[in-house]
Amino acid sequence: MLEHGGKLRAAAAHYSIPVADWLDLSTGINPQGWPVPPLPPEAWQRLPENDDGLEAAAADYYGNPDGLPTAGSQAALHCLPSLLPRAAVACIAPLYAEHPQAWQQAGHKVRFLQNATLPRALTATTPYVLLCNPNNPTADRHPRELAVDAAAQLKKRGGWLIVDEAFIDPTPEDSLTPLAGTADAPNLIVLRSLGKFFGLAGARVGFLFGAADLRQRLAEALGPWSVSGPARAAARLALADRTWQAAARQRLSADSERLRTTLARLGEVKATPLFATLNSPHASGLHEHLARQGILTRRFDQQPLLRFGLPGDAAGWQRLDGALATWRPE
Repeated sequence: MLEHGGKLRAAAAHYSIPVADWLDLSTGINPQGWPVPPLPPEAWQRLPENDDGLEAAAADYYGNPDGLPTAGSQAALHCLPSLLPRAAVACIAPLYAEHPQAWQQAGHKVRFLQNATLPRALTATTPYVLLCNPNNPTADRHPRELAVDAAAQLKKRGGWLIVDEAFIDPTPEDSLTPLAGTADAPNLIVLRSLGKFFGLAGARVGFLFGAADLRQRLAEALGPWSVSGPARAAARLALADRTWQAAARQRLSADSERLRTTLARLGEVKATPLFATLNSPHASGLHEHLARQGILTRRFDQQPLLRFGLPGDAAGWQRLDGALATWRPE
């Protein structure tokens, strides 16, 4: 199993600090997520059904009716490579490590293109190009117009563009989801998640948008009831709550800029509305410095990167500011 952020209990045991005393900034999950109301009893008592309104709410929110609900985008990205002919896939790296592992396990040859642009990835002439937009963990972005052009170029040579948009909800105007699986981009596959922007990581709800035959094969591979009734009910309500979404986007934009400014004196910083990533040769030492004070960040062993999620309240911001003020790199 790969390492991920959010392993708070392991950190608590390692540093001998009780779980309740931690400020967990190790994930890119909205710390002020959508407030889940009490759910109707039938959501718990009946088997999930596809005509409960979730697909309709998703079509309206994402601008595309061709979405398949999955148990988080993780379920889709894990199964997707096994549904496509084995070949080479170019991954714009570094990226969310579950992606290349899934392709390798399915027998594909993975080519890592470190810090590559999308036009550079196309020159690899692989049948598949995979990217995260915005990228996790670097926070790099691929302009929408370049991604649209990449899908068109891959289509001409019978290839596929796979885009993980788990962190794109704060800027929906940048999303490719409305095009995925359409006549204009039948070879475009987009993964979405309610775990980040909506803060519903525990619900395990995501979507794959793509061509009808691919969605059908994925549905068969996942089997019935892959998303629980309570998760479907909560997701349907969250996707329809435009008032909360607008307020969350405004708040996240302001908080992201505050975090970027806070970290700027420590090194190169790139940010999305949900996290900021510091590139520094002192990343490992800073991670330890913060952890000893009960602040958990996400360290990446292969690169000198340290990812920070957003504090959820004034006390969290004050605590982070205080801990950074005492940091002295060796």
